[in-house]
Amino acid sequence: MACRNLVPTRKGVRCRVPLQKLHPLYRAIHHRYYGNTNSQRPPHHTSARYFTSMSRLPMRPPKPHPGSGVRSYQQKRHFWVARLATRLLKLRYILLGSAVGGGYTAKKTYDEWKDMLPDFSEYNWVIPDFVWELSEQIDLDKLAKALPEMEEVAKLLPDFEKIGENFTFIKSLLSSGVSLGSEVKGASGLLLLLETSGEAPLKATDASSAASQNDSQYKKGLLGELILIQQQIQRHEEEVRRAAAVNYVHPPPPEPAPSPPPNPSPTHHIHKSSDKEKLDQLQEDLLRTQLKYQRMLERLEKENKELRKVVLQKDDKGIHQRKVKKSLIDLYSEVLDILSDYDANYNTQDHLPRVVVVGDQSAGKTSVLEMIAQARIFPRGSGEMMTRSPVKVTLSEGPHHVALFKDSGREFDLTKEEDLAALRHEIELRMRKSVKEGQTVSCETISLSVKGPGIQRMVLVDLPGVISTVTTGMASDTKETIFSISKAYMQNPNAIILCIQDGSVDAERSIVTDLVSQMDPHGKRTIFVLTKVDLAEKNLASPSRIQQIVEGKLFPMKALGYFAVVTGKGSSGESIDSIKDYEEDFFQNSRLLRDGMLKAHQVTTKNLSLAVSDCFWKMVRESVEQQADVFKASRFNLETEWKNNYPRLRELDRNELYEKAKNEILDEVISLSQVTPQHWEAILQKKLWERVSTHVIENIYLPAAQTMDSGTFNTTIDIKLKQWTDKQLPHKALEVAWETLQEEFARFMAEYKGKDQDDIFDKLKEAVKDESIKRHKWNERAMDSLRVIQHNALEDRSITDKPQWDAAIQFMEQTLQSRLKDTEAVIKDMVGPDWKERWMNWKNRTPDQHVRNETKAELERLLKLHDEHTAYLANDEVTTVRKNLEGRAVEVDPVLIKDTWHQLYRRHFLQKALSHCNLCKRGFYYYQRHFVDSELECNDVVLFWRIQRMLVITANTLRQQLTNTEVRRLEKNVKEVLDDFGEDMERKSQLITGRRVQLAEDLKKVREIQEKLEAFIEALHKEK
Repeated sequence: MACRNLVPTRKGVRCRVPLQKLHPLYRAIHHRYYGNTNSQRPPHHTSARYFTSMSRLPMRPPKPHPGSGVRSYQQKRHFWVARLATRLLKLRYILLGSAVGGGYTAKKTYDEWKDMLPDFSEYNWVIPDFVWELSEQIDLDKLAKALPEMEEVAKLLPDFEKIGENFTFIKSLLSSGVSLGSEVKGASGLLLLLETSGEAPLKATDASSAASQNDSQYKKGLLGELILIQQQIQRHEEEVRRAAAVNYVHPPPPEPAPSPPPNPSPTHHIHKSSDKEKLDQLQEDLLRTQLKYQRMLERLEKENKELRKVVLQKDDKGIHQRKVKKSLIDLYSEVLDILSDYDANYNTQDHLPRVVVVGDQSAGKTSVLEMIAQARIFPRGSGEMMTRSPVKVTLSEGPHHVALFKDSGREFDLTKEEDLAALRHEIELRMRKSVKEGQTVSCETISLSVKGPGIQRMVLVDLPGVISTVTTGMASDTKETIFSISKAYMQNPNAIILCIQDGSVDAERSIVTDLVSQMDPHGKRTIFVLTKVDLAEKNLASPSRIQQIVEGKLFPMKALGYFAVVTGKGSSGESIDSIKDYEEDFFQNSRLLRDGMLKAHQVTTKNLSLAVSDCFWKMVRESVEQQADVFKASRFNLETEWKNNYPRLRELDRNELYEKAKNEILDEVISLSQVTPQHWEAILQKKLWERVSTHVIENIYLPAAQTMDSGTFNTTIDIKLKQWTDKQLPHKALEVAWETLQEEFARFMAEYKGKDQDDIFDKLKEAVKDESIKRHKWNERAMDSLRVIQHNALEDRSITDKPQWDAAIQFMEQTLQSRLKDTEAVIKDMVGPDWKERWMNWKNRTPDQHVRNETKAELERLLKLHDEHTAYLANDEVTTVRKNLEGRAVEVDPVLIKDTWHQLYRRHFLQKALSHCNLCKRGFYYYQRHFVDSELECNDVVLFWRIQRMLVITANTLRQQLTNTEVRRLEKNVKEVLDDFGEDMERKSQLITGRRVQLAEDLKKVREIQEKLEAFIEALHKEK
């Protein structure tokens, strides 16, 4: 209590440490400075020691007073000062000690963590050396000075404050419940983009009250100005309607006819004129405000277009630094391209959305499509049918205005007139190429993509114009073909029908409206477009007829929306910009818009393109997932069928099968070059002798053998061989060589077929073989050289050794025996079976055979009497034979006698020649002596040696031509045929057929379509 009383509480110093814990420290200090410990010390001194021990000051013993009586008083007097200083300094030292202790602890913890980390200096080799060198060489200060200032960069950016104000204003409108659709209703095509379903339009009073409340917000930004102007338009329209209603309810009283009209009072006249002037003034103000509103809209759209173009160009600069990502509309267009190439007979129908443009011929379909695409891209003709096949146009946004075909990499710059002319020419060529001979139109689709800034994304299909009469030069079924093509596209339940009606002709002459009504009777997917409204306004006596058309009251056809457009003055040289200006000027000055017959959102092709694009994407989002499920189910069914029917075969489509067959055929052709020369020469020699042996025996050897001496024999042989070589032999040799090449080619293909070849290739290989042989022509220069070689070979008579002589005798003997065997078979057929065959096989001779048998017996007796008889019977000999047969009651014709004699003499001659051949086997010695002093002459053996040598040399020559030239030319022809067949899809479909092929084709197409659709759906969800 004494210590606490010494330090008052108002000083702000408190002791936070209990005094009991300070007792050991106090005792240490006390025993240090006081050697004698007095246990009987006053109590307050002990308390003071306890308390002052926290000061940690050096405690010096007090100096002894000269008088011992005042010692305790000095200690008491100095004790309260030290105690006060201790109280004041205690908190500072506590904080200082805590800071020092905490810092030491933190440093110790940091050192422990640092020791736990690995030494990263060992991994400096991972970083390349050029990085360290680059960091040393780059001057960062110089680089920082070269960068542009932030103020200069900010100047290049768009005004984000203005854009932010516009978005803030739109957000405030949406949060306050204001319907943007009602704000712009009746003034532009933005109605289709801004209004939401289920929101009722605001009344005029609501709009005016909203304007008074949010007037300060509306004046911020261009969008606020537009909405203010729109509210002014609504107020003006309301005042005009109110003034017109007042005039209608209170009409002026009718004036009596008999008496002259009294002078109306000045007040009444002034009131009437003032109402009329007020009505006119209100209409002028309304029109003026609408024009101002339209101009501001155009300026806003132009700024937006320029901004998007800049953004797209910036994005286009980095196209080579990253992988190109296809746009949403391009993905969808690829799916439609695959479906257009797909077999129409497939049970899964194409129900994907697209915009189908239909109309009467020369109704302006192509012009409307060009206005939407913002380029004159189609060929034009005055009254002539120009659209001869469907043209699919994919419209998308891009930095440059270009067009390109699906199967071509060339880009047409639509800002250049020469590229536009080339594009129109290319489209016309493709249309004419797609039309088959004898037809006028084609169902083959031409795919074209058009990109450019500000173009609405959609897919349109321009169809041939519907006609009512087939004119001269057209096919008789042109009208029905156009109807069938149009119905095929319009019967798609998800297709948007853009019905084009010519406004310059009578509506009753239209054919397309009835066709569209049949396809879409409720008008849920039809948009009606009235073209050439400028001519319609000029020609029609009653403009209200146009109002009836665009309101859907004149035709029984129903539609989602009705539009009126102007597509130029009819000149093919007009540009898109001039047509746009003409269209805007016409509608600004047209009484149709001024009198309220047409609404502002129903006119111009710009509003039409906005509406069509909006309907297109709405239909796509509603139907694309359902179509993807349909193709998924079809894929499952096809895969199940393949697994059950062809479990061990790969799913190869027609193109893959063709490539496999092509490789097999080329391997077979290459194998021809591996045939050995001995094989070629043996085959050629055998086939050539089979071809010419009859001519040699019948026309050369037999006539020469009828001579009596060797000189005449050799002379006859030389003459006949020379004639044969000059005229027939080279041609026969080349025919044999060409046939041999064909047979070997076919043999290799047949041998390859046995090695697990697929039977599905048989028809293709046969067609390739036939076409290659048909195209192959032997080198004509080879015939001249072959003739010289054969002539030289036949002129040589020098047999150098005995083996050659023996080979010639063997060749002669084999030939004669073969001929003798054939002759005996002919004679046997002539005379019928002999007695043994008749007895054993119960066969009888026919009457003709009986006559020939009797003739044969009579002629054989003649040959026995005249062994050296010539080859021909004399007339008296024929008469003698006939009379001898008549004596035996056998009537015979002289022709039959001669025919029988020819075969009998041929057998007789061959038998004699064989016997002579046996004699000549030992005649080589006499041949070397030129048969001098010898009765044996073997000139016929020399003839056969010459023939045999000619065959060997000819076979060798033909083999060289085959292996060096003709096999390679055949291989080249086969490659050309295969390439031609590969490009001809129709021919390929005829040669590679079957359920297996069709199933693989369907599987490939369905998988591709499903994958494309899934990629498109994923991109569509990301865009949402």
